[in-house]
Amino acid sequence: MAVLNIRNLPNEVHARLRVRAAKAGRSMEAEARVILIEACKVEQPPRPITLQTWVDELYGNQKPRNVVDALLIERRQAASHE
Repeated sequence: MAVLNIRNLPNEVHARLRVRAAKAGRSMEAEARVILIEACKVEQPPRPITLQTWVDELYGNQKPRNVVDALLIERRQAASHE
């Protein structure tokens, strides 16, 4: 495992880290580790079911219909004028 030393940490940040660690029942080192691990997580793209759920919540019963077809027609019309 790698080791990281953090120099010149502002006193206010150090104090808040100490309080946060105490509230979580962890050492300051363990709390800093949790924060860094969370901050550096690689975000996964949303799963399709999650995306579909989001669209359902966003539009409810007012989902647009034939959007792809309309966009294709619009693009073909624009291309014919080029």
